[in-house]
Amino acid sequence: MLWDRVAKRVVTFGGMTIIASILSILIVIVAQVYPLFRAPAISAPVSISLVDAAPLRIGSDEYREIAYQVGARGISFHALADGAPIAADGEIALNGAVVVSVSHGVGSRFALGLSDGKVLPVGVSFDVDYHDGKRVSTPLLRAGEPLQVLPEGQPLREMAYAVTPDGAIIAAVAGPRQLKLVVIEETVSLMGDVTRDSREFTVEVPGDGRVTALAIDERGDNIFVGTTAGETLRLDAMDRAAPQFRLDPAGNAHGSAGVAVTALEFLIGDRTLVVGDAAGGVTTWQMLRQGGEEFHLVRVNAFEAHGAAVMAITPSRRDKGFLTMDVQGGIHLNYGTTGKTLLKARTAAQPAALSFSPKADGLLAADVTGTLHSWTVNNRHPEITLRTLFGKVWYEGYDEPEYVWQSTGGTDDFESKFSITPLLYGTLKGTFYALMFAIPIGLLGALYASQFMHPNLRQRVKPIVEIMAALPSVVLGFIAGLWLAPHMEKVVPGILVMPLVIAVGILLALGVWRICPVRLRRAVKPGYEVFLLIPVVLLGGWLALHLGGVVESTLLQGDYRGWLLRVLGLTFDQRNCMVVGFAMGFAIVPIIFTIAEDSLSSVPQHMRAASLALGATPWQTAIHVVLPTASPGIFSGIMIGLGRAVGETMIVLMATGNTPIMDASIFSGFRAMSANIAVELPEAPDGGTLFRVLFLAALLLFLLTFVMNTAAELIRLHLRNRYKLL
Repeated sequence: MLWDRVAKRVVTFGGMTIIASILSILIVIVAQVYPLFRAPAISAPVSISLVDAAPLRIGSDEYREIAYQVGARGISFHALADGAPIAADGEIALNGAVVVSVSHGVGSRFALGLSDGKVLPVGVSFDVDYHDGKRVSTPLLRAGEPLQVLPEGQPLREMAYAVTPDGAIIAAVAGPRQLKLVVIEETVSLMGDVTRDSREFTVEVPGDGRVTALAIDERGDNIFVGTTAGETLRLDAMDRAAPQFRLDPAGNAHGSAGVAVTALEFLIGDRTLVVGDAAGGVTTWQMLRQGGEEFHLVRVNAFEAHGAAVMAITPSRRDKGFLTMDVQGGIHLNYGTTGKTLLKARTAAQPAALSFSPKADGLLAADVTGTLHSWTVNNRHPEITLRTLFGKVWYEGYDEPEYVWQSTGGTDDFESKFSITPLLYGTLKGTFYALMFAIPIGLLGALYASQFMHPNLRQRVKPIVEIMAALPSVVLGFIAGLWLAPHMEKVVPGILVMPLVIAVGILLALGVWRICPVRLRRAVKPGYEVFLLIPVVLLGGWLALHLGGVVESTLLQGDYRGWLLRVLGLTFDQRNCMVVGFAMGFAIVPIIFTIAEDSLSSVPQHMRAASLALGATPWQTAIHVVLPTASPGIFSGIMIGLGRAVGETMIVLMATGNTPIMDASIFSGFRAMSANIAVELPEAPDGGTLFRVLFLAALLLFLLTFVMNTAAELIRLHLRNRYKLL
């Protein structure tokens, strides 16, 4: 009795430990996922006084220790903590002129529009050094050669400036509906000498409205013009020698008709254009070729409107976030991919300039009184919403909203795409095809072994099948990816006709067996008939592979892959669902076979005897009596195999192309959630968005298997209650 109590307590302790361990793992996963859905927050503003009232442009270093302002008298630097002035390394010479405008855009290089009609390129940067363990930032100010754009004495009130790999391009408003373009092309000789060639163009703006806003992409290929009539016009500057306006076939009013466009700006990457209007509306647009060869603007997202006209748009340097500010001081933090307005703030006085910190962790706003307001923003994962995780999103460069998983890119302006839907689809797709292969073989094999095979033979076959379950999945994946996939590609038509050929061969063998003399049939020991079918199956498989070549040459025009693409529109990938079905199905068959065979063999013998005594055949007894009685156990075996397939990693990692696409074709690949975690987690920055999204995928796998196992248990209990009275 003592040992019984000890054993009971040890078993109980072990069970509780396992449950606690699983719950602990779940808690860790949830703790990593929770920050994805935490609402963004903004601190109370910190204010300092600037030298100039109503600055034209403001900014800060990446540590938000030093701020700079562009005023009428030039550029000055201040400590964000107390507003103390800071001396810069370098200076700019205005030669008696004053600054009347500043170009927009992301980055530290911009241009000043002067009162004498000149444009002065400048660069603001910060040199970071460490002295005695303390960080010291020194502002660096560099100025280029001034360029006369408008006639001397005519102030340059509105302009756009871009530095391209070949030089620079400047667009300035020269009249109510007139633009002045200056294209500077630089040529570097083999000796390092730089030759500059400057060309000027005067372009008339079509339409009726007056020019109110300008934006130019970093390549200098497209210049967008906003007007008081609500138009957003595109000036095509790809041909530097002959720039011209390209009018959209659908019209040029890309905001509310008749509502003036008051601000234009590109998000990082210069693929998405943000438009602000006099009614407070904020929308994003992309250049697409929908339904034709000509590019035209297509609206992607509309954001929460301001209560007054939008006066400034400032993009983030790190992601697709951007700030908008209206003339009453209202500030919105938006995110271009999601189409959501995340945060709001407000200045006390009439605003003058707006800036996003380089790390997107703070924002600056200056008002007409010369006060600079600084906010700290906690917005770690702005690209994550339920729609971006599970719905269709209109990404940059796509013709329509789609489900896309693409977590990394080659440049800083890459737009992360974290749709889990293709991964969930791939997981279920691979599981489906694996079960399509494993369930018939495992279940029918178990039925034959338990009901028709000789007991002595069953005692040898069953352990062999169970040993198959001990094969490491990495070995199966390696064989499937490097050996099976290339060989299957050569004989796909033969594989597709193989079930039909083998079935016909078995029926023919049955007919021959029926006409054989009774004496010859009695020579085969009951329960050993399977040895007669093995040669038939092997011969049928060999014949099917040869017939596949005939089918391909006669019915599929000699190339089944080309036929699939031309006739059915299906692309054949070497590593596809068919390969995964064979490889992962091979791993699942032992599980289904073993559990199903145990359940079938456990059916009481008196039930079989009663069925046979009433005149039923052994086959009728197996199908109508034994199989329903054992159905709870059989269903459990299938669900355990399903759980193994859902969580399988190495086979789907090595036997598929790992392409996160949503295609039901058996000839295409996919990417499962488990394989995606294995591939991307080692490269995911700790605490980053990708890192937490991968933990979210793990949580979904946990919930998926939990729901499936719970449903399976409920169904098993229902089946057991139904057939327990038999």
